[in-house]
Amino acid sequence: MSPVYGILDGAVLAQRNLDVVSAAEALIEGGIRLVQLRWKQSYTREVYASAVQIARLCRDADVAFVINDRADVARLLDAGVHTGQDDLPVAAVRQIAGSACLIGVSTHSESQFTEAVQTEPSYIALGPIYGTVSKDRPDPIVGTETLARVRRHFEGPVVAIGGITRILAPEVWRAGADSVAVIGDLYPGDATKASVRERAEEWIQLANEQCSRSF
Repeated sequence: MSPVYGILDGAVLAQRNLDVVSAAEALIEGGIRLVQLRWKQSYTREVYASAVQIARLCRDADVAFVINDRADVARLLDAGVHTGQDDLPVAAVRQIAGSACLIGVSTHSESQFTEAVQTEPSYIALGPIYGTVSKDRPDPIVGTETLARVRRHFEGPVVAIGGITRILAPEVWRAGADSVAVIGDLYPGDATKASVRERAEEWIQLANEQCSRSF
């Protein structure tokens, strides 16, 4: 699994005055190989059209594309699905999107992680590892200690999320995360396509350096 998981968060990108398609292009050009469209507002035709464009960009660049929550949209676009604790269960997502679909599930505690293992998803996300501002009502911080414990209970990839910056990422990888999901630290306050591409390149360089030190 890609060590860096780029999240295209509609609300965050709106604050940065950057459209999701341009942001997706920047992440892909910067070397990100796993991208998720996280759109919590209503799925208008315009949003769906953007998702179609992103799916095409990812397909052309051999980048994995995941849709947050919407298994129906994911099936239409031949994309993966990321589902949360209050969304469709993994079994239902699999029925809609297909048995071969990449399916990830969010967990926010050790007990939720243990339950998620039983559903046999493609990967499990755990967080928030640190404090985050990407959610209005974030779950309690779980920390790298919990990450290290749960890592032993799942043979598939584990994704860490929540407040992870370039400074903190090495600690998260060392704790056992296969990938770190990043939102805020991918998009500078003065975000442009060029600045996001540069930030993505910095993340990939950091991941490569961490991988080199692991051997």
